[in-house]
Amino acid sequence: MTATIKYDEVEAGQQIEAVDYPVHRVDLVKYAGASGDFNPIHWNERFAKTVGLPDVIAHGMYTMAQGGRFVTDWAGDPGAVVDYSVRFSSMVVVPDDDQGASITVSGVIDKKLDDNLVVLALTARSGDSRVLSRARAVVRLA
Repeated sequence: MTATIKYDEVEAGQQIEAVDYPVHRVDLVKYAGASGDFNPIHWNERFAKTVGLPDVIAHGMYTMAQGGRFVTDWAGDPGAVVDYSVRFSSMVVVPDDDQGASITVSGVIDKKLDDNLVVLALTARSGDSRVLSRARAVVRLA
């Protein structure tokens, strides 16, 4: 596969439309199974509150994965991602499975580099909180 976005058709400063990723507790249980991270703060409300959290919280790596999903969906090819990094800045609180939570990811083309590479600056929020900071991806475009 190759990226579907063409390097010549993007400019620095160009916004990438936000996408909402719903998060339900069942998603966290499935992620726990895939990752092997069965920490009860990610699925057991009583335990999460006992250790001082407001409620069940999403895995940090689950949150990071939603940012990566945003980038690969935009580029059209997971193999186009050359580098991806984030800092975790807040928690995604999942208050109950009916309501769930949402992670909203948006981006901007920060700069164009040589060899069809672009740097994306990402923003990820849940409610009023920025959950990822310094989120950046380097992507090779077509």
